[in-house]
Amino acid sequence: MSDVLTSTPKAVSGPANFLDERLGGGAFLKRNLRKIFPDHWSFLLGEIALYSFVVLLLTGTFLTLWFKPSMMEIAYDGSYAPLKGVMMSEAYASSLEISFDVRGGLLIRQMHHWAALLFVAGMMVHALRVFFTGAYRKPREINWLIGVLLLTLALLEGLTGYSLPDDLLSGAGLRITEGVAISLPLVGTYITFFLFGGEYPGEAVISRFYSLHILLIPGILLALVSAHMVLMWVQKHTQMPGKGRTNQNVVGAPFYPAFMAKAGAYFLFTLGVIAGLATFTQINPIWIFGPYTPADVSAGSQPDFYMGFLEGALRIMPPWEINLFGTSHAGTLPLSVLIPALVPMGIIMTGLALYPFLERWVTGDHREHHIADRPRNNPHRTSIGVSAITFYGVLWLLGANDEIAANFHISLNMTTYAGRVLIFVAPALAYLIAYRMCLGLQRSDQAVISHGVESGVIKRLPHGEFIEVHTPPAEDMEAHLRGKEAVPMLPVAEDGAGIPPAGMRGPLGRLRARMSKAYGGEKIPLEDGHGHGHDEHAAIEHGEAHGGDEEHAAVGAGGDDRSLTH
Repeated sequence: MSDVLTSTPKAVSGPANFLDERLGGGAFLKRNLRKIFPDHWSFLLGEIALYSFVVLLLTGTFLTLWFKPSMMEIAYDGSYAPLKGVMMSEAYASSLEISFDVRGGLLIRQMHHWAALLFVAGMMVHALRVFFTGAYRKPREINWLIGVLLLTLALLEGLTGYSLPDDLLSGAGLRITEGVAISLPLVGTYITFFLFGGEYPGEAVISRFYSLHILLIPGILLALVSAHMVLMWVQKHTQMPGKGRTNQNVVGAPFYPAFMAKAGAYFLFTLGVIAGLATFTQINPIWIFGPYTPADVSAGSQPDFYMGFLEGALRIMPPWEINLFGTSHAGTLPLSVLIPALVPMGIIMTGLALYPFLERWVTGDHREHHIADRPRNNPHRTSIGVSAITFYGVLWLLGANDEIAANFHISLNMTTYAGRVLIFVAPALAYLIAYRMCLGLQRSDQAVISHGVESGVIKRLPHGEFIEVHTPPAEDMEAHLRGKEAVPMLPVAEDGAGIPPAGMRGPLGRLRARMSKAYGGEKIPLEDGHGHGHDEHAAIEHGEAHGGDEEHAAVGAGGDDRSLTH
């Protein structure tokens, strides 16, 4: 792909010449500041995560100036009267000091928390946009893997940060973390020892989480975000199908001034939303929960939303365990903890990481793709994505089964039993519904191409029938619809001797062939239908049509649901 440059604005050429005369980088700046990027509203979803990450770094730097990552017990002597004289850790006391005694401290602390939620949410929605449009395909597989790793690390970063205030709510989450870690076979006790510095809760976990939260994980995140942005810069966004857009060109606006102005405004908008949430919406009021003690737990404890699905998995899992050596503790595998802790996360993250390569194996498609798919045009991929969202959503919802039971006055056991059924039934049902919806939307596109769009003009035919005149779709709309491509599939036809292709032999090859046939191919061809609806309606409009009775009678007898566009 190449960018078409016409003229260089003075605001670009001036600094470029200045740097070129001193550093020899003028040509680089001129080329990159006028780099063309495709434009679509969905590209802003990833920018939400990027700008939230910037806010996280800025607010986190502010908080480190006052936070004390120590578990040494002290008597609280701050300005929050209900806790005066209460013994607590220095970490909790410093969190209270930031909230009540540091000017602007509560605002910054709440901005940090809201930015963390928006960071993870932005990455999730961005990942869904990339998945549903097929933007992970060649040559962007590496960037997709970086994105999956970023999302995984963001969850760990959120977990470590959530535990730092050492209040009762975060301590409950820390206790679950310890239970999950120690349940891991062979390595569980070692991991717990390294995290807590001995028996739980120990005296080192806050300082160790603090090092992970402000140094190690952010450093890796910053490196991965930089690599992600560099690859995106080199490869550019995929562009949506439309007029004049192909796999060999880029239709859009230059980085300077269009993209830069848009990005700057959107950063300020994101910052304003985070500041507004922090100002008007209270989050994590640690002074209400009190300091953490291992013997206490508060009712209705809920983690941040991104950990809710793991909480739900723990709550609906039956109390299963395996004793390998009789009743020996060393031989016990607590499946009631291992499965919820590892399987849901493993299914989602491993599935995301492997999907580009599995899809290429199924379809045999090794081409470069710079045009994004409309989700409806790849119904199986879209249905898989909706099924995964439903799987996540059921677990997330069941993470609050106690709140659901209390507020809706239903049995807690019934919510648990219902969750155990829904976790299998709901994703399958979501798959079927999403698949049928995709086919229905493809039929709608087909009707627009073959019959045109409704004009709102009602005409009466000579024999008395009333019809609505359809007009050809706008040029850009038609180009958008005709950007659809059939999902590739493997050549599975046997040769004259009845021998299948080389890669299709054996049990695995036959399975691959069946999967390719089901996944790929054209489900609803655009030209399948009347094919010349525009001409017919134009003729009717001018009083030249004579076959209206026969045509409509045939449609009514045939039962073609595409005729509903009339």
